Amino acid sequence: MTDDEQPTIPTAPGDGDPQVFEPVPTAAPPMAPPPLLVPEAAWQPSEDGIPPAPLPAGPAGPDTADPKRPGPAHAHRFRIWIWSVVGVLLLGLLVASRINLDYYAIQPGSATSVQQFITVPPAKAHRVAHPLLLTDVREARVTALSYLFFKMQSDTVLYPVHAVTGGTATSELDDQGALQMSQAETAAKTAALRHLGYPVPGTPVGAVISGTFVGTPAYGVLNVGDVVTALDGVATLTARSLTEALAPHHTGQTVTFSVRKKGTGPAGPVALTLKRTKVDVGGQSVYLTVGIEPEDQVDYVYPFPVSIDVKDIGGPSAGLAMTLGLIDTLTSGSLTGGHTVAATGTMDASGAVGDVGGVAQKTVAVEKSGASVFLVPPQEYKAAMSKVRPGLKVYAVSTLDQALRVLGAAGGHVPTTTLAAASSASAG
Repeated sequence: MTDDEQPTIPTAPGDGDPQVFEPVPTAAPPMAPPPLLVPEAAWQPSEDGIPPAPLPAGPAGPDTADPKRPGPAHAHRFRIWIWSVVGVLLLGLLVASRINLDYYAIQPGSATSVQQFITVPPAKAHRVAHPLLLTDVREARVTALSYLFFKMQSDTVLYPVHAVTGGTATSELDDQGALQMSQAETAAKTAALRHLGYPVPGTPVGAVISGTFVGTPAYGVLNVGDVVTALDGVATLTARSLTEALAPHHTGQTVTFSVRKKGTGPAGPVALTLKRTKVDVGGQSVYLTVGIEPEDQVDYVYPFPVSIDVKDIGGPSAGLAMTLGLIDTLTSGSLTGGHTVAATGTMDASGAVGDVGGVAQKTVAVEKSGASVFLVPPQEYKAAMSKVRPGLKVYAVSTLDQALRVLGAAGGHVPTTTLAAASSASAG
């Protein structure tokens, strides 16, 4: 503490000090404290009978107003202003969240074991110690509210809507994704079993609708998954035969399709009046008279029950992973050679690997899964390498045989049977 804070102690007078003697006052009787001057209202008893503490009087008391302190009316107006601003901001955020921009955001998804989706008879199944991984991406429509958020994510890419949909109505995208996954599962089973030497005959049964275009005669009448088996009574068992049967017809004519709705049940008649309609297909303007995207529908006969049923993922890009996963399940030894292997790419019944999208984002997901090998289509090798990190090796493969050779070189146990052993009596 400072000197000013030291207690004062009286000292005895010294030789040169003046002698000063103060008279000692005579003790006086104690005086009663003066009465407190408190406004009468301050002493009103409370509800419990105990008087409250007295309110201070004077300049700081309740009777003196501070001219700088806002009054009740001013404070009320201030609160109204604050809540008005908050309300406008919330309304703006709500509106912004409902305004769709012309983009989809593609983000890294996950890499998960494909074996969990594969079922074969117990007598045919082998233990898989190191499952193969399929990988996907997350896809979201960009709004005015989310645009800046997505732009700030280094692993997120914004694609124009037409690049993602190809012109297919957005209302049909979920159905289209489910159809593509179903087709990929069928192709994976066929390619894997044929590679292992099993005969898998296939029979064309019609043209399946994989998409329609807004504003065309087919939109809202023919749906994704419907199978067209005839036009005006003439069988059309492939997409090509349906296209050729439609070619001579023109705007204003009415044609009758024989349609198995969702590919099930007997075919029923569906009449359409053709109209030349301008639509956007993959970012380009074209004219269509019907407005459908047909693909071959082939029924295959398998030597024993095989099921691949992938949940909550749409699209065809898991075809390669599903094919390799089924081969690994049906053969002894480890196809991956003890490595954690991921794969992406479409697969057709002949064993060809096709291009897919979002490989840069899939590479991020694969790295997070701890995989050391990633198989991709040749067209996507550069995209994968743009995100690759030490510890992950990327290989470009264009066929099932190439993918198996890569795994064999990495120490995997690869069956020697080839597709040629079962290529007879097959279609598609």
